[in-house]
Amino acid sequence: MDDDSPAARWEQRTEIPLFVAALLFLAVYATRVLATDLPVFWRHLSTYLLLALWVVSAVDYAVHWRLSGQGLRFVPTHVLHTVVLALPLLRPLRIVPLYDALQHRSGQPRLSLYARVISYAGLSALLLGFAGALAVYQQERGAPGATVRTFGDAVWWAASTLSTVGYGDVTPVTPVGRLIAIVMMAGGLALLGAVTGSFSSWLMRTFYREGDERPPGR
Repeated sequence: MDDDSPAARWEQRTEIPLFVAALLFLAVYATRVLATDLPVFWRHLSTYLLLALWVVSAVDYAVHWRLSGQGLRFVPTHVLHTVVLALPLLRPLRIVPLYDALQHRSGQPRLSLYARVISYAGLSALLLGFAGALAVYQQERGAPGATVRTFGDAVWWAASTLSTVGYGDVTPVTPVGRLIAIVMMAGGLALLGAVTGSFSSWLMRTFYREGDERPPGR
């Protein structure tokens, strides 16, 4: 994407506000799931807040669509935008296009940029794991034959799923819970690939640079 294009300028201006909106969405959603005795007024208010934050994500999606000029081709070529539209709390998954842009940069390696990718991926993993644990806990608690009985069980499941370990001692049994598991597994693989790929790329470029700077005959 051209850095001077309208789409790039829009993304630069909205990246931080939309990330904050995603965090707020996650906080409100967590309150609804974990606070079982939430008063009716606050439950209604949280519903309106979640709807308003989703509208913000929908507006961002519509603007990206309009500025892309791709028409219906925008949907299959911007899968992550579509996923974020469905679940705004998954906005941290946007690490993938950031990593892709990093891989295509030329010139000398910049440690600060690589460090940003790794730290962003780590934060994304935490947010995705927390969001997935909340969603699975909401779907699984009280379900017949469920092994996710507490939020602690859901957090343990999310950690083992994102790390691709998958012990199998705690697994979703509901259809929606298993669908969430698929998203979590895909997100875990993407984040793990971003971190390991970025770190490996930085190491290789550093070794090549040191080899070029070494005096001849040594």
